[in-house]
Amino acid sequence: MPEIKHKRVLLMYISQVSGHRQGAVAIAKSLKSLDPDCEVLSINGFGYTYPLMEKIINTAYMGVIKRAPKIWEYLYDNPKVIKFSEKWKQSIHKSSHKKLKPLIDEFKPDVVVCTQAFPCGMVADYKKSNQLGFTVIGVLTDYAPHLYWLHEGVDYYVVPSQEACDRYLKEGISEGQIKIFGIPIRMKFAEAAGADKIAQKLGLDLNIPTILIMGGGQGLGPMKEAVKSLVRLERPLQLIVICGTNVKLVNWIKKIQRRTSKKIIFYDYAGNVDELMEVSTLIVSKPGGMTTSECLAKGLPMVIVDPIPGQEERNSQFLVNQGIAVRVDDKRHIGREIDVLLNNPKQLAAMKQAALKNGKPMAAENIARLILDGAT
Repeated sequence: MPEIKHKRVLLMYISQVSGHRQGAVAIAKSLKSLDPDCEVLSINGFGYTYPLMEKIINTAYMGVIKRAPKIWEYLYDNPKVIKFSEKWKQSIHKSSHKKLKPLIDEFKPDVVVCTQAFPCGMVADYKKSNQLGFTVIGVLTDYAPHLYWLHEGVDYYVVPSQEACDRYLKEGISEGQIKIFGIPIRMKFAEAAGADKIAQKLGLDLNIPTILIMGGGQGLGPMKEAVKSLVRLERPLQLIVICGTNVKLVNWIKKIQRRTSKKIIFYDYAGNVDELMEVSTLIVSKPGGMTTSECLAKGLPMVIVDPIPGQEERNSQFLVNQGIAVRVDDKRHIGREIDVLLNNPKQLAAMKQAALKNGKPMAAENIARLILDGAT
């Protein structure tokens, strides 16, 4: 009987605190669940090859997003910018080969999986330049399929939707290379946790609408405005607020708790987001790819406020077009728009069904099966 060869899988993402890393972690857990003997190595691809450049670019990105978001909107997926930067991109890829060589030579991966476009391009170029046989899989973690992902050395693209698939088909990628598996999230989002039990644990009343408010790991976005406008509503409400690293928001929430009769639960980091989504009526959130994918898996209607130009703007368009979300452009009207939704249970039910229809909670497992069985 021939010996079973267990795959050696290199997972590459960028930034330690990011949806790209969360997606890589979800894939790694599914790989180990399906094949405990599979060898998995996860690496921050940008930090590994260009640690100083990573810090500079991260700082510049946050500065542009906060102070001049229209610049990012112009740069994002702009064919003219992509064409202009092609020589620079090729130069960066070539200069990364020296760093990639010892990693590839020592680990000898059968499959390299990238959850961000930058390491995907580096690895695809290294593979092509050195005529190597490992498989490269690019896994998109946003609903906006931009052109920076496209490289000759990539064997498969995992995309979140048919719309994303159609975009890449138009760009000349073959149908067999594209897998509509979704954005990889933790498997617990695929499981029904039991709303009654969770509500009892949290001290919530399931007969009263519960609004979940999130702003990513840094607690960004109009979270204060959302809480203020919801507290002002006359109707009974329960609020769950995840503040992230935003200490000022935490201190402010503590003051508001003492001034309102509405129940407010707050967290800095919540390890039970799946449970919080299970008992929530709707969510107010920035439409990041990972949060969006988790909401769809849980069938949670979304209220989008102030999306970042670029990927979040594209995610918003997808969600609104699919009937999963409503968008509020004036922060002062968040409470009013939510009140309208809560007074329209048919619309809320339709949004929930649209979310479930587009949700792909098994994405991480399906990607793991592609790695183990379909990518040779």
